[in-house]
Amino acid sequence: MFKLLLIEDDTTLFQEIKERLIGWSYDVVGISDFSKVLQEFTEHKPDLVIIDIQLPKFDGFHWCRMIRAHSNVPILFLSSRDHPTDIVMSMQLGADDFIQKPFHFEVLIAKIQAILRRVYNYNTDQTELKTWCGATIDYPRNTISNETGTVELTKNEVFILKLLIEQKNKIVSRENLIKSLWDDERFVSDNTLTVNVNRLRKKLEELGLGQYIETKVGQGYKAVEEESFL
Repeated sequence: MFKLLLIEDDTTLFQEIKERLIGWSYDVVGISDFSKVLQEFTEHKPDLVIIDIQLPKFDGFHWCRMIRAHSNVPILFLSSRDHPTDIVMSMQLGADDFIQKPFHFEVLIAKIQAILRRVYNYNTDQTELKTWCGATIDYPRNTISNETGTVELTKNEVFILKLLIEQKNKIVSRENLIKSLWDDERFVSDNTLTVNVNRLRKKLEELGLGQYIETKVGQGYKAVEEESFL
């Protein structure tokens, strides 16, 4: 049974979501003290975090940043705020997805199932290291390393990199990436993919590898090998 940490200060909405998620056989826990979200997250050790933006004490962005500094657990934002900058901010901080309130519960379940399947089923299949452009990708640990150092990636970033490397030197369309990542493109913003790829490329730049992920405008993305630049 997967454990979900629901960080929502509206007690009525919290109880409604909790009861419906329990009906889907999820173990759902909440926050008792909104000034100690990180501490309670550490104590609960959830498999997925669902978090609102507007919270007492500190907002969801703050806690997403704090959680991401300690863990790669998948994070799903659930918020009534719908400004594009809120969605972009959540993705830049390492969130896996964003759902705007009000929402259909079926959409929430679909998102949760897709994230859990992508994160945990994917990890059990990856037990080996991959070498690319002189760097070593450790799939189980979600890291990429070279002589410059080591960078930790989110589950989405690792999955995107894996998909691109599997078809290196070929363009992978945005549509195929979205379908592979989120299973059903109807439930994902096209901007979400852009933010994830840009965040991945920024991390790769720390290792001098950013240029090996190319954007093909109007088509998709391509991972290339070093010799392609010779």
